[in-house]
Amino acid sequence: MRVMNKKALAVLLVVFPLTVILIYHWNSGSIATIDIRGRDTLKKLLDERIRQMKYENDNIPYRIKENILRTLAINGCVCESDRSPIHFPFAQQLFPQVSATRLNTMLQGADLQRAKQYRNKEYHSFLKRTFTAADSLILADANNPLQYPTQGVEVRPTRTILIPGLSLNVKSEGRHHLVDLTATMGTFDTAVLVDGVQISGEGEMHISFVSESLALLNRQLQFVTYTNTQFHPNTADVVQFKTTGFQALFTIKIRHPPMPKFYSPGPKRDYNVSTLVTIATKTFLRYDKLQDLIDSIREFYPTVTIVIADDTKDPKPVKGPYIEHYLMPFGKGWFAGRNLAVSQVTTKYVLWVDDDFIFTSNTKLEKMVDILERTTLDLVGGGVREVTGYTATYRHIVSTDAGDEEGDCLHIRNGYHHVIEGFPNCVVADAVINFFMARTEKIRRVAFDPRLARVGHLAFFIDGLGTLHGGSCDDVIINHASKIKGMLPWGQSETDKAYSAFRYPAKKEKDVNEYDLYYLKNHFKCVTSD
Repeated sequence: MRVMNKKALAVLLVVFPLTVILIYHWNSGSIATIDIRGRDTLKKLLDERIRQMKYENDNIPYRIKENILRTLAINGCVCESDRSPIHFPFAQQLFPQVSATRLNTMLQGADLQRAKQYRNKEYHSFLKRTFTAADSLILADANNPLQYPTQGVEVRPTRTILIPGLSLNVKSEGRHHLVDLTATMGTFDTAVLVDGVQISGEGEMHISFVSESLALLNRQLQFVTYTNTQFHPNTADVVQFKTTGFQALFTIKIRHPPMPKFYSPGPKRDYNVSTLVTIATKTFLRYDKLQDLIDSIREFYPTVTIVIADDTKDPKPVKGPYIEHYLMPFGKGWFAGRNLAVSQVTTKYVLWVDDDFIFTSNTKLEKMVDILERTTLDLVGGGVREVTGYTATYRHIVSTDAGDEEGDCLHIRNGYHHVIEGFPNCVVADAVINFFMARTEKIRRVAFDPRLARVGHLAFFIDGLGTLHGGSCDDVIINHASKIKGMLPWGQSETDKAYSAFRYPAKKEKDVNEYDLYYLKNHFKCVTSD
């Protein structure tokens, strides 16, 4: 009888998990097909958009393709969480579901109104700083006889260029052909003169060309110049190009080109880790762990510079060759320390590590340098191995959807975009773990928001979305010092207790957290994550 009970129990232990998995996958397929927007809402938005458009053939009926309609972002991003049909202990751990978090739930009444006013003001100011005429949608009319560049024309502020591609293409001859150009931030002229072409408006914002010969006119148009006269370091001019019965618009970008910054490869011009990489870290109280980190670095990289930012109240000296120790005001915070450390880096690349990491033979900085030198990536992360043997890479895909006056939608998912050709252990991802090597100038361009004092690693990658091209390699590994002893009450030293009290305070934080910044600074109304 006992044997039968054991067999029944064994069968149950096998069959139950399989049944749960089958039910989950069967239901997850049905969840994926649910119209979370609602058909009526989608049709209403589409009808409203169509009414705003002007077409000559409004009387022609149409049929909606529902599957395509769902993919269109029509001024209404959606943040919805998954609705799991299965409810049992550890369901979330076994079958992760997407959650959605509203970002303004902590603000009420007058505080919420003030936050909205602040956000709107800052957002419109941001648009003014970043939006140029080059961002405007310009459609070229069909069968237009005017040939012109639709994009790619660029001039440096107050400089002169030849405008490429100007031409008039008509079949009729024996009549006067007229074209003119009008600008708002510069003037036109010609580099040469062609006989048989009359020109008026040279050196002005409006210039005209007239000729009885189409060939002569087009020859003259090959040498039209544009000079920027109204200085702006980064904007665009919209040029109007006209002929009888037709007109077109195109943009000329006005900007300084990105300024390259080079780094010395060393006195012998031999590229190596010591001349290419600086290791940066931030410490607070944990000088024992910091020393373990330094000792492990020196075992493998004895001449690499280590920059340390320290906001301990009563700091201790940290000395040694190739070590730079910078003191900060007490409790200034993690991101402020990152900024300080990175600001002192003079090498092409900076490697960020936490002060409780340990270098091993698997911490191959040469691999990180190699991928940054041979690809267009700005940043590459590695893996952090815990004392349990598990190695974390913390790879995320980050995206946004356009929203409305309440803000946009931020989406964070575990995963990566694709494997990097030539590096089978490396992938492209939008966010990686806090062990990464990056181009120093790109890190400084994004910077770390000092308002995040103790948490907020992911916030850096949110700020860098669209600026940082990142990746992650799982064969470059650094060890994480054991936390088990420090977590046990009887194993904690006085330093551990002081650090924990400051790092994980029991009372409600008054500092700004990640979600506050997403709402107040990044113009998001909600965030979804798995």
